[in-house]
Amino acid sequence: MLKIGSNINEVRMDGSLKALQRDLSAFLGFGLSAAEISIHGLDAVKNGSLDRRRTSEIKSILSDFPFLYSTHAPNPLNLMGRHHPELHRDVLCASLEFSSEIGARCMAYHPGRYQAEETFGIQTPLSCMSQEQQRLRDYEAKVLQETADAFPGVIIAMENARPYLYHSPYCYAESPTALAEQVRRIARSNVRMTLDFGHLHLSAHYYNLDMVSEVKTISPFIAHCHVHDNFGRSVYYTEKNQMHQIPFGKGDSHMPVGWGDIPFSDLFAEFIPNYKGLLICELRSRYFDQTGEAMENLTDILQKLG
Repeated sequence: MLKIGSNINEVRMDGSLKALQRDLSAFLGFGLSAAEISIHGLDAVKNGSLDRRRTSEIKSILSDFPFLYSTHAPNPLNLMGRHHPELHRDVLCASLEFSSEIGARCMAYHPGRYQAEETFGIQTPLSCMSQEQQRLRDYEAKVLQETADAFPGVIIAMENARPYLYHSPYCYAESPTALAEQVRRIARSNVRMTLDFGHLHLSAHYYNLDMVSEVKTISPFIAHCHVHDNFGRSVYYTEKNQMHQIPFGKGDSHMPVGWGDIPFSDLFAEFIPNYKGLLICELRSRYFDQTGEAMENLTDILQKLG
């Protein structure tokens, strides 16, 4: 039976173990069977190293609950970063070590960005020659091969990226097909993909992609899912306020399933019969109280698909 869970939002945690306990208890009430732990939300990694005492405290809390766990690597982790690349590699390794320690089978990972999101405000869109882009993808592939070999018990699930107005393409993973090609090149059984439905919807509108065709192409590589809804309209990186975006159907909304217009049934039909991973309702904190509704709507879709 497929396991449906939700994310432990990093902003809501802000390093608080009491908040972690609170969310996990609420998840029981919602009827969930899985939870995704944001490593950066609980200060488990500090300056590229695993905080073992902190990890032990987190592990003790997690063991009190009957959930299956996945993890999410720190969002700023960028194996294509020009500054301190060794530190990014250390953060990746520490995150995988944390995942292994808590018994998580899968860790969602944001693929390398030619231009990091945090630099958008100080740089115009990066003019990156194709030769340089290939060098960066080769470097990322090499690091992921080595770390996948070092942590064979954890799936590194590379997540398809969302586009931004004006700055895209800042990341090759805005194209699910291009991401699948990188996974194929890495050629490790524990390097697979996180299908983020919201990001896919945004990319499909931005690049005029056929979503069903994209999912069909990447289906052999999907090991993890982030399931949330939106209306497919990309935004500038400066647009952060959800209250301003929602009236216009804009942005990576991370709303409950059924609140936007993503054709979930058509997309799930392409891979769900053979899928064995978790289905994580990755919601913004503003929708925490609707986590149960998100699960129920998702369950209804899956039941109709048989």
